[in-house]
Amino acid sequence: MAALTRRELLGTALGAAAAAVLGARGFAAGGAGRKPNIIFILADDLGYGDLGCYGQEVIQTPRLDAMAAEGVRFTDCYAGSTVCAPSRCSLMTGLHTGHARVRGNALVPLEPEDTTVAEVLRGAGYATGLMGKWGLGEPDTAGVPNRQGFDEFFGYLNQKHAHNHYPDYLWENETRVEIPGNVPHEKFDGVSEVRTVYAADLITEKALGFIERHREHPFFLYLAHIVPHANNERGAALGDGMEVPDYGPYKDREWPDPEKGHAAMITRLDAQVGQVLDKLRELGIEKDTLVLFTSDNGVHKEGGIKPDFFKSSGPLRGIKRSMHDGGIRVPMIAWWPERIAPGQTSGQVWAFWDFLPTAAELAGAPAPAGLDGVSVVPALFGETLKERPPLYWEFHEGGYFRAVRMGGWKAVSPDPGEPLELYDLAEDMGEERNIAGEHPEIVREIEAFMATARTPSEHWPGKPRKTP
Repeated sequence: MAALTRRELLGTALGAAAAAVLGARGFAAGGAGRKPNIIFILADDLGYGDLGCYGQEVIQTPRLDAMAAEGVRFTDCYAGSTVCAPSRCSLMTGLHTGHARVRGNALVPLEPEDTTVAEVLRGAGYATGLMGKWGLGEPDTAGVPNRQGFDEFFGYLNQKHAHNHYPDYLWENETRVEIPGNVPHEKFDGVSEVRTVYAADLITEKALGFIERHREHPFFLYLAHIVPHANNERGAALGDGMEVPDYGPYKDREWPDPEKGHAAMITRLDAQVGQVLDKLRELGIEKDTLVLFTSDNGVHKEGGIKPDFFKSSGPLRGIKRSMHDGGIRVPMIAWWPERIAPGQTSGQVWAFWDFLPTAAELAGAPAPAGLDGVSVVPALFGETLKERPPLYWEFHEGGYFRAVRMGGWKAVSPDPGEPLELYDLAEDMGEERNIAGEHPEIVREIEAFMATARTPSEHWPGKPRKTP
């Protein structure tokens, strides 16, 4: 027998640990017994500090705060990228942006040879559904959800289309469905003049219906909400892109309208997450269901909002499109009544590309070979992974920026030709003090890792990094 690689050895050890943990809780990683339902709820542009359980003091998020109190709140979870499409690609394929097909927001679809978490879970007997925003394939391409493992899809294919919270059409599987009551603006593209049906409400309704229909057997629901992303086009044309039916408890606050909208969108999202949890309890399947909640990247500054108004990045530096943690570190809450012990806070470092192997482990399914991610099932139950590969990101808008997290070290490459920045996150969570000059050996180690962390991409070629 050929010698196992380091990644295979690590995966074997984690797989054994996960099997032991699941077996102790009445679930068999090998497939015997009931397989858990998996719901992954993704917010759009929600900042690390936008939830009460992550330090928010103004915006009301009671259901998510309760969800965290009833489960585990991760402090060191990372999105796949600092913008939408590549983050979602990493989530779906288990590959970081050095290897993923989609590494930026250009309209590059997934191809038939790409394997998604939906395909893996469907192969394990799961019903699979996506409600919300996709961003990984336009109509009639190989990248549409129904050609990438999803039995059911309702929502937006295109991320720019998803800016409009009152669209005149959405997609149901591969059929365009008109939304009566929403009428496009005659003058401004991407803006609706008559706004009646709020997409987030409709997406939630479809998600609840999916849960209801598939309650008798294992299902995977990817609920990819579009809030609190701004309608950039409406913001540019009319000055307020934070579209929401009403300002709720913030209507009388002496705040700018975009800030009222931002807060109201998050509180409305909070209530809709609560609807999902309530539906699980109503159907009596909450103990059979793992629910994960997170965001695709850091807070934005579009639609007229100012990210500092609510301290949306919390203690982190940066926002969306930054390689500092404010752009890529995200809230992550895991909830599984009577399986996950309540009231936990975990500092386990993990990232979106870990979701596919984690879901495969839970389903008792083999994960594809060559993934960048590892299963973090033990971390859901309070254990710490003894070893995991470093995390890697690259970003191609306005330059070529990269970042690495290796243990407690965080490195940011501002652009080729610029010296690598280095931070000790245990001592400097806000990445305020660049200590690269004090640790040349760590810089060399990270530089060596970065040199091998990517494969060529015709769409995102990158640039060679010059060592000072």
